[in-house]
Amino acid sequence: MDPQEEEPEEQNPVQHHHHPEHHPNYWHRIRRRYTRFLMHLSPQQNIFYGFFIYTALGCLLLCLPFSRTVAVGLLDNLFIATSAISTTGLTTISVADSYTFLGQLIILLLIQAGGIGYMTLTSFILLAGKEKFMHWHEKVLNVEFSLPKDLEMRDFVKSVVVFTGVTELIGTGVIFLFFRQEGMALWPALWSAVFHSISAFCTAGFSLMNTGFEGYVNHIGLNITISLLSIFGALGFIVVLDLWNRAKGSTNKLTFTTKVIFLVYVLMQTLGTLLIFFAEPSIANEPIGQRLMTAFFQSMTAITTVGFNTVPIGALTVPILLGITFMMYVGASPSGTGGGMKGTTLAAIASLMYSRIRGLRRVMLLGKALTIDRLYVATSSFIFYTALIFLGTFLLSFSEQIPLLQILFEAVSAIGTVGLSTGITGSLTAWGKGVIIALMFIGRLGVITFGLAVLARKKSAIEQLEQNEDLAV
Repeated sequence: MDPQEEEPEEQNPVQHHHHPEHHPNYWHRIRRRYTRFLMHLSPQQNIFYGFFIYTALGCLLLCLPFSRTVAVGLLDNLFIATSAISTTGLTTISVADSYTFLGQLIILLLIQAGGIGYMTLTSFILLAGKEKFMHWHEKVLNVEFSLPKDLEMRDFVKSVVVFTGVTELIGTGVIFLFFRQEGMALWPALWSAVFHSISAFCTAGFSLMNTGFEGYVNHIGLNITISLLSIFGALGFIVVLDLWNRAKGSTNKLTFTTKVIFLVYVLMQTLGTLLIFFAEPSIANEPIGQRLMTAFFQSMTAITTVGFNTVPIGALTVPILLGITFMMYVGASPSGTGGGMKGTTLAAIASLMYSRIRGLRRVMLLGKALTIDRLYVATSSFIFYTALIFLGTFLLSFSEQIPLLQILFEAVSAIGTVGLSTGITGSLTAWGKGVIIALMFIGRLGVITFGLAVLARKKSAIEQLEQNEDLAV
């Protein structure tokens, strides 16, 4: 703070008779101090701090009487707030039965903020107010979304917000019509449509129906709409901006990252659908078309990490639960609303393994050599992510008298910010809820971002990962 800025207060004794809030520069000075505090942090620490504040504020608001219809403990409110800001969808209590409209609105705002990103929201507000977009904002956005180089940040921020708003608005309209056709009253249909459209696009998996979409397992239109919203959100804003530039003629080819994202998603979606279609006995007697739709939806909901379900997850067989666990483990794409280790990371690791087995000196993916920096990030993410899953499962096994597979499924769902559960979330002990809260928060930040924010000692070392190459991981 410049010492000269303090002089007016000392030179004018009349000002001492007024509340400091009335001073014309009071809020400006508070804001400048806060901005300097944020700029002193590394990009990773900024993201950690931002989501921590959002979570704490959300928990505080949910604790207020006007947010609840029944008594809800502090730990459960913290669990719901963390699940919402991390766009996970795991819940220890019923959202529809426990919270008022205002409480549900608070949860929805947390979902929206978590979906488009802490710094994206902040940057858009600055741009809307015609304020300066500093290099500091760009550095934090680079880390939050793992963006490729040479991407114009202003265009990216605007594209994210506009695409999100338009997609969610269209989704709301379509879902509203479906709910009205199913006999739902006007206001419940409208609010439910808004809630589920945003929840689907942000891959949050929160629902105002206690059984999710199990009651709509045969509704083709609703299945397709929820799937499209989830896929658009999970593929990522890099892909959206890339396709938009291709459509308007700004470029004549797709970027390397977009090609890898499409490849991994199509491969995972196809294999997951076939696995559930042929190996899950609970849907074996359904008509082929219905069976295929059910298999596609449950595969989609795991890969995009949206966390909705049309069949009871706890009733699925062990092979299918293991298959879904792997799909949740991999997760969605960088720069999107989904979680997981990321499909591009899996592609990089698979390419590295293939190159080592073949004795190749260069690691190639789709005919392009991957840089050593990207491989370092991918392998670090893979190891750290897997280690946290093991640690979370290990810690849960101490307090929860539940079969190991269900504990593993819950841990992967939490850190992958998926929200699917075999039905054990509500019965977790206080210790178990704490472990899941930590996993959800880390999963939303990203394991590398979390590690650098908490463990790295030098800011210069923390910022080494900001210069992303062509493949975002």
